Amino acid sequence: MAQVYLGLGSNIERERYLAAGLDALSALYGELSLSSVYDCAAVGFDGQPFLNMVVGLRTSAAVADLARDMRRIEIEHGRAPNAVRYSARQLDIDILTYDDVVGEVDGVVLPRPEILDNAFVLRPLAELAPATRHPVAGRSYADLWRDYDQASQAVRRVDFSWRGRLISTAE
Repeated sequence: MAQVYLGLGSNIERERYLAAGLDALSALYGELSLSSVYDCAAVGFDGQPFLNMVVGLRTSAAVADLARDMRRIEIEHGRAPNAVRYSARQLDIDILTYDDVVGEVDGVVLPRPEILDNAFVLRPLAELAPATRHPVAGRSYADLWRDYDQASQAVRRVDFSWRGRLISTAE
């Protein structure tokens, strides 16, 4: 079973689609580990702010099957199949890591490069898996977050509940 971390985000009906994404992932993969949810400005385009989080799961699915499942979930929840990269979206699910795999696997670059570039990915990943080491940088996510220029991208933890369970509270 591979340990996988996924980045989830939404900036259209944010709470609704983030919860729907969690429902779909739970139905497919069972137990999920969840970071807090963070409110973040859109990066790369002018748009409404996103809610972002990181989800951990264990799976025996191959990277190609996992990527196909993520794409299907996105499309089932309103994402246009031909949506441009930097645009508004109901649901965005990215494979961040798949165990310690490095390189391009079935069209998926692992680990996802934006882990080290974007606070909306690194902060929740450092919260969920603080001692886990980035497979290329070789440093823990907690250390990477501590050394990140945190003033460069504002992220703010927000209240969020899923299935009646509070998974995130405002800072």
